[in-house]
Amino acid sequence: MLVTRIHPTALVDPSAQIDSSVEIGPHAIVGPHVRIGSACRLHAFAQVLGHTQMGSHNTVHSHAVVGGPPQDKKYQGEPTRLEIGNGNTIRECCTINTGTEQDGGVTRIGNDNWIMAYVHIAHDCQVGSYTIMANATQLAGHVTVGDWAILGGITGVHQFVRIGAHAMTGAGTTLLQDLPPYVMSSGNPAAAHGLNTEGLRRRGFSADTLGLLKKAYRLVYKAGLGLAEAADQVSGLAEAQTDDASVAALKVFSAFLASPGRGIVR
Repeated sequence: MLVTRIHPTALVDPSAQIDSSVEIGPHAIVGPHVRIGSACRLHAFAQVLGHTQMGSHNTVHSHAVVGGPPQDKKYQGEPTRLEIGNGNTIRECCTINTGTEQDGGVTRIGNDNWIMAYVHIAHDCQVGSYTIMANATQLAGHVTVGDWAILGGITGVHQFVRIGAHAMTGAGTTLLQDLPPYVMSSGNPAAAHGLNTEGLRRRGFSADTLGLLKKAYRLVYKAGLGLAEAADQVSGLAEAQTDDASVAALKVFSAFLASPGRGIVR
């Protein structure tokens, strides 16, 4: 460690493994089982606890508690983990818990996520990369969030819900069922409101791919089909294409629909 990068009022356990480039602010706390990679920054009063492994270039803002124990009555102090990738921003007063033995023992956060103030990510959640979680988004245990998903402020997500890649929720949304990839939703309980078309355009999806995804959306939401039948037809639509990007996008949609879950937002 470079002592000059750690404020003298910070409480850093000597057994923590901290890269020499890490900056730790006043009154921050780092626990004994923590590993922090290069170029990370912990602001004043930030806490990184538990069996937490953090990659490089992450920023944890004031009063966030990263790696706290799960809010689960079955938890009895087992050495469960939190794994965080690279380039994440964790804003003020966020709470991110370690996993539980009942579900693999690990909570995971990918890369380049923007996690705004007062967000809660509960035990055993699996968050991909490039997501945005606006202020006070609350994820219950065992939630899965795909890459590039955007969750509006005060979104509440029921335990075991899956949120697909590129999906989006409006402010105040309550998700009680799975939200398929690419789909926008809002309300309490949530209802589907079309595709996240603008977001997909910004990420380079072609007009042809967007047209096919709109067809797939209509099969699921407008054709009066049961979920299994709609999933089969979306899969068939993918098999009929020759463009690799369109095939890949449709397969992401059909695979999500075919996986067991809590049913989908419709």
